[in-house]
Amino acid sequence: MSSNLEKYHGIIPAFYACYDDEGEISPERVQMLAKHYLDEGVKGLYVGGSSGECIYQSVDERKLVLENVMEAVGGKMTIIAHIAATSTRDSVELAKHAASLGVDALAAIPPIYFVLPENSIESYWREIIEATDLDFFIYNIPGTTGYALSVDLLVKILKHPNVKGVKNSSMPVQDIYLFKRHAGRDIVVFNGPDEQFIAGRMMGADGGIGGTYGVMPKLFMAADQAVRDNNNKLAREIQYAINDIIFSFFKCDGNMYSVEKEVLKRKGLDIGIARKPLAPITKGDHERIDTIVAMIDEAYAKYA
Repeated sequence: MSSNLEKYHGIIPAFYACYDDEGEISPERVQMLAKHYLDEGVKGLYVGGSSGECIYQSVDERKLVLENVMEAVGGKMTIIAHIAATSTRDSVELAKHAASLGVDALAAIPPIYFVLPENSIESYWREIIEATDLDFFIYNIPGTTGYALSVDLLVKILKHPNVKGVKNSSMPVQDIYLFKRHAGRDIVVFNGPDEQFIAGRMMGADGGIGGTYGVMPKLFMAADQAVRDNNNKLAREIQYAINDIIFSFFKCDGNMYSVEKEVLKRKGLDIGIARKPLAPITKGDHERIDTIVAMIDEAYAKYA
């Protein structure tokens, strides 16, 4: 693996949207959360993706978030900016803005809403790639976009030297093997589904980007280290603990991001609530979140 790709190896939390008490972007809370993850020792941050509630934010709001992340931790950790938007024009604008701030790389899902042919998806990605000199990662997340990255398109896109790999959030871990096998050169593949982190790593993923990393980053760091140490038993134990926590999120009435934000709040990190239509937590969720916090604390005591 080329040494210039090492900065993408490891645990990279997907950065949560940070709002003030009126539901507006809070620069202070963005910086607070970014500095928290720096202190936790993660490899980097993935800013402006699903966990960042990007589709519910304006272009200017997304710029404001990234500006404050970079002010807080720019140059101190790897920063990947997800810049896909509802139009190519907005995506390119966000890409150029991210480049002006000095981020390490860009990433983008395929175009959203309309079901487009693969040649249109290719054109969309190419316009973003060619808008800057930054490294670029394809974001493959068929569960929300309806498009599953084909090996054929990946091979075509990889002919551009700025394309460094894939953030892969498809469920079959065989996709990680296929992307690595047919790339034709060194690339980085990030495991996306948090519930199968170690499976993705063992299949060849170089690291992970995930939405639940943000409430328990040291568990994922411990699982990653166990994989590096070839300690499969320990890696599996940690993954089971992680999964029990994740499955507990889904027992709540509130959206997962709402639950995660409440968990952080109980840890002293108030970043507001999720934007509607993401469901807020309910009165009944508080007891469930008590259990989740206790589960995280117990797993930290054992593994982190």
